[in-house]
Amino acid sequence: MENLGQHQNIVIRRIKKGRHGHHGGAWKVAMADFALAMMAFFLVLWVINSSNESQREAISGYFQDPKAWEEGQKVPSAYIIDMGGSPSQADNVAVSEQLDPEKILQAEEIESLSEAIERRRMEQEKAQIEAQIDASPTLSPFKNQLRLDITTEGLRVQIVDQVKRPMFEPGSAELKYYTEDILWELAPVLATIDHRLSIAGHTDSSRSSSRDADEVNWRLSAMRADAARRALMEAGVPKEQMAQVIGMGDTAPLKQDDPYDPVNRRISITLLNKRYEEGVSGRAGEADAEFINEEEAPDAREPVINKAGSLLQELRDEREADDNPYDNPPNEDEVFW
Repeated sequence: MENLGQHQNIVIRRIKKGRHGHHGGAWKVAMADFALAMMAFFLVLWVINSSNESQREAISGYFQDPKAWEEGQKVPSAYIIDMGGSPSQADNVAVSEQLDPEKILQAEEIESLSEAIERRRMEQEKAQIEAQIDASPTLSPFKNQLRLDITTEGLRVQIVDQVKRPMFEPGSAELKYYTEDILWELAPVLATIDHRLSIAGHTDSSRSSSRDADEVNWRLSAMRADAARRALMEAGVPKEQMAQVIGMGDTAPLKQDDPYDPVNRRISITLLNKRYEEGVSGRAGEADAEFINEEEAPDAREPVINKAGSLLQELRDEREADDNPYDNPPNEDEVFW
């Protein structure tokens, strides 16, 4: 093989011309976001410039709490927690899947419904007492003297008087024996009914117009009502069931066109409804009641009206004065009759 000896390596360098690299479309997205932001910015500026304060408040409230606005009008929020955009929050309003707020009974409707239920209950009690009267050999002969009706006060049982069978001795509060039997037969029925009782005595009008005759009617009606109360309690009606015992005199005649008719002499026993019973119970004094001028009185139980400086005392002093124009005889110049 032919020896060529030492030789030098030849290096060939090829220079490639550079090209611009491909950067993609990221800048286009950024540009679009910027353009959108600028458009929204100029839109906000336009809205602010072309709207008034109330319109801007509505727009702000809608974006904070959309449910607080309906058709551009402010409505109470239906949520317990105010979302911030609601201009007003409804009181104690909550959304329930079971209860319809429109069907919730109002207080007046509840009270009316309660009264209707109580009246129906009293109608049943009225039928119960009527059945007791028909079944009782003691009460049935006096059926014409027993009248039952439902009034604004409750279920009323009236024992009326008749000429041939008066309830009391004439001018007396002593019960006739058959009147006492009627009350004794009614007592067990009344005691089992959950109502307090109001007993009222009535008289007929006196043909005498004197004051003494009127006083007798008042006193006699109260005594007869109390006699009926005693008979009922002796027959088993508890004291707690007695709400009031009153004498009405001749002020409420049963036969209004003839106040002298004996039928006006009667005893009425009313099974009070809840409303009237509360009214009767409300007459009791409060434990923390304060008397007039109590801080000035050493003893609050002492009547303030009798104290010096009261209106009654001033009138007394004026009447007892020597120059009292009411009691002194008139002067000659004052005589005009």
